Amino acid sequence: MALAFVFPGQGSQATGMGRDLAAAFPIARETFQEADEALKQKLSRLMFEGPPEELTLTANAQPALMAHSVAVLRVLEREGGFDLASRVALVAGHSLGEYSALTAARAFSLPTAARLLRLRGEAMQRATPPGTGAMAALLGAEAEQALAICAEAATDPETGEREVVEVANDNGGGQVVVSGAKAAVERAVEAAKAAGVKRAMLLPVSAPFHCALMSPAADAMAEALEDAGIARPVVPVVANVSADKATDPAEIRGLLVKQVTATVRWRECVAAMVAMGCDRFAELGAGKVLTGLMKRNAPDAQAAAVGTPADVEAFLKTL
Repeated sequence: MALAFVFPGQGSQATGMGRDLAAAFPIARETFQEADEALKQKLSRLMFEGPPEELTLTANAQPALMAHSVAVLRVLEREGGFDLASRVALVAGHSLGEYSALTAARAFSLPTAARLLRLRGEAMQRATPPGTGAMAALLGAEAEQALAICAEAATDPETGEREVVEVANDNGGGQVVVSGAKAAVERAVEAAKAAGVKRAMLLPVSAPFHCALMSPAADAMAEALEDAGIARPVVPVVANVSADKATDPAEIRGLLVKQVTATVRWRECVAAMVAMGCDRFAELGAGKVLTGLMKRNAPDAQAAAVGTPADVEAFLKTL
């Protein structure tokens, strides 16, 4: 059985994340301290104690989720003698989780990933004026249908002008997220309902991620990544943008820039990992979002979430 590690994206954060792990394992405490020092902020206290509205801020949630994921991996390595390079065939992460995957695979150091994600979060927040963008979930829709809905909703019926509305996440299992200008996304919700989509609803997000409106953030990341050290990963990463494996540092740098405005092709990423022989998946870090999606995207594969001391113990017993 070939094993892949996957890493969650924004939305999986929750107050208390990583607290039990830090209490149980010194290596987890060291990992969180390393992130704190890189950001010159007590991020770990925010993770363990909240307040939730501060943890949910994009600039905090992104490095926090990465730190939790990397802490889980380091616990597996220290406590279970787990060797990523020899035991894991592929790694992948959902949106910011791609940075977690690259850090796990030694392409980024943890301080580098933390600082990049802080910058990424801030740049994404600055890219659009508050209230001008939106995102919506189309549940029961497939990617092709969502693309058609976006094409229809992009035109303002009163002015005839085109506005941005694009597929941000193709999560699979009938879960597609669209992103763009607020009015266009609202039209997409109405068009989806008219097309018989099971459920269409606006999401409580602070900015329209993964669409063309994020171009200023992509420019900021291009500049930051140009100066960031990227090593060849010890395990190939399946990238959101290409839904294919990447190992060349220059290619990875380019993919991470494109990822800011491009669709997260998660359904295709999972299909690619299965096609490459992976039939077992472990989601490292906070929550169980990707594990739930795995049941729909790869129903014949085994999937487990590993985020707590009990999860670590159970996972190590399966090896």
